[in-house]
Amino acid sequence: MTAGSFPGTEGRAGAPFGGRAGVPFDGRGLLDVLGVAAVVLDGRGRIVLWSPQAEELFGYRADEALGRYAARLIVGPEHRDEAIRLFREVLTEGSTWAGTFPVRRKDGTTRRVEFRNMRLTDDLGDLYALGIAADRAAVARVETELALSDRLVSQSPIGLAVLDTDLRYVLVNPTLERIDGVPAARHMGRRIGDLMPWPEAEALEEAARTVLATGAPLLDRPVVDRSASPDEGERAWSVSFYRLEGAEGRILGVAASVIDVTERHRADAEADRSRRRLAFVADASARVGTTLEVERTADELAGVVVPELADIAAVDVLDSVLALRRPGAPEQGPALFRALAVKAAHRTEALPAADPPGAVAMYGEDRLVTRCVHTGLPVLVERVGPEDLPRIARDPQAAERLARAGVHSYLAVPLIARGEVLGALDLKRDRNPLPFDRDDVLLATELAARAAVSIDNARWYQSVRNSAVTLQRSLLPGKPPEPAGLEVAVRYQPAQESSEVGGDWYDVIELPDEKTALVVGDVMGSGIDAAATMGRLRTATCAFADLDLSPAQVLRHLDRITAGLEHYIATCLFAVHDPRRGRLRIANAGHLPPVRVPADGPAELVRVSAGLPLGVGGGVFRTARVPFLPGDLLVLYTDGLIETRDAAIDERLALLVRLLDESRGPLEETCDRLLRALRRPGAPDDVALLVARSTG
Repeated sequence: MTAGSFPGTEGRAGAPFGGRAGVPFDGRGLLDVLGVAAVVLDGRGRIVLWSPQAEELFGYRADEALGRYAARLIVGPEHRDEAIRLFREVLTEGSTWAGTFPVRRKDGTTRRVEFRNMRLTDDLGDLYALGIAADRAAVARVETELALSDRLVSQSPIGLAVLDTDLRYVLVNPTLERIDGVPAARHMGRRIGDLMPWPEAEALEEAARTVLATGAPLLDRPVVDRSASPDEGERAWSVSFYRLEGAEGRILGVAASVIDVTERHRADAEADRSRRRLAFVADASARVGTTLEVERTADELAGVVVPELADIAAVDVLDSVLALRRPGAPEQGPALFRALAVKAAHRTEALPAADPPGAVAMYGEDRLVTRCVHTGLPVLVERVGPEDLPRIARDPQAAERLARAGVHSYLAVPLIARGEVLGALDLKRDRNPLPFDRDDVLLATELAARAAVSIDNARWYQSVRNSAVTLQRSLLPGKPPEPAGLEVAVRYQPAQESSEVGGDWYDVIELPDEKTALVVGDVMGSGIDAAATMGRLRTATCAFADLDLSPAQVLRHLDRITAGLEHYIATCLFAVHDPRRGRLRIANAGHLPPVRVPADGPAELVRVSAGLPLGVGGGVFRTARVPFLPGDLLVLYTDGLIETRDAAIDERLALLVRLLDESRGPLEETCDRLLRALRRPGAPDDVALLVARSTG
């Protein structure tokens, strides 16, 4: 039979209804969904083949239909002539007819059926008519679903694709073409990695393979393309995979949906960036301004911004600001800067191109940092060119260094505190590939504003402290005298943590008959008032000592004076050396005990009745007599030498005695060794130290 083979030959070679040759298809396909029936008529119009689907469609069993004239069996009288005419056209002219025709079912109802009719010829030359039929309603439903599916796929705002079981593209919708920028034709037969040379392509293919094997869908996997230029920015998609299955669970491949979430990704990234920068500002606020030292504060600022914000950072303050000359920044002309700090995130030639800390440099009006302090506004050069480097660097050699280092972006922001421009924070990038942007300007400005207040506080505190230290040093004696029978060394060190000085003092007073008064005292409290009180007590001590009073009597007079000084309290140790008798007379007003180091024996604390501090009133002071022979050593000190927050006072006194046992050399060396060993970094209190040795 030509023009198609006669029904009933399914057992021959081939795969007439799908599947591979020789492999039966056990699933439900489109023909099963439509319920397609096959009917064959001979040249006279009798039914010679009646498929099972025809039984369902027309209601007649095969034994009821075979051999019957089709026009009489399944066509109503009103449509019979038309049916016969169409049958003759197909049979005699060989034309193919397709259309909808009303058919009468066995139960008497009429149903519209979709036909595809064609002529068949067998090997004997006999003619047959093949009719492929399906219920019109079912066909219409499938057509609608197909049209809807096609529209959904083609017009969907979501990128859609179908991959076969080898994970090769077999379908791509227009949206996916726009998303990945690859035409649909180029997708066909290729894998994901062939078209998307991203680092994540291999992982995506592996994920699709897992979905194909397990059937478990993968939903909303984020994919980010970071290969774009900084100007274009990153792009992001949400990718989902799910396995496609036909009837009876036959695996067809993997469907993929791709949603462009670039805007959401950028918004999330910006929100994350904002959160990190807020945390950065909070951390910087805690790390900058921990002390009242200008240089330390500037160093903390530079250390905070590197490398989070810049690769190289410098803090430069106007020299007039540090000298407390107002106004700080001139409105025009050159500006004189003092470099306070410079930091780099890595080894770079840009670091020696900056002014070293402590250096003073004059920058002309054309320099960007000068413009920054003149205007009080940030200066941003997003992309530094050769023409910009001379306006950034201090000289041509420094500009060459910056060029070799690869400095490509520059930012200077003013340091403004209480309306006054103090200087500038100078930032550069050479390794970070991104240029400074407006967000960086805002962040740097915020950090500079906070740091500027700390720098301003520090410079004023340093000024006040310097004044107080100067006052206190002016109240202390100068170079100690060389009294008869004594060798003397003294030291004074102000507090290292506090911005205020204390009231510690020492004195060496020459008395009649070759006697010498040795005094160490400590006014409780700090500041200029304490220093002034110390000066008054020192003056009074000198006056009373000259009256040849006993040490206890001197302390009683000082106690009365101190009681009238607005609640100030002081401790004092007063000793008188008499070289003729080889002894010391000592009285103590609440002070730490002195240490005596005999020339031929171990060091020891001198047990002297402590008494009450000066200013308490009503104190009883006693004079003790202590041997002091040639070669003996006496050490007087204030509590700042030995007191610490983490050690008991007895332990520290024992350490002092042990150090003195080991230090029997020159007095100056003894003083230095005691301070090095006992004085802690950042000590909160000042120290007065007096060491005397009997010479006979």
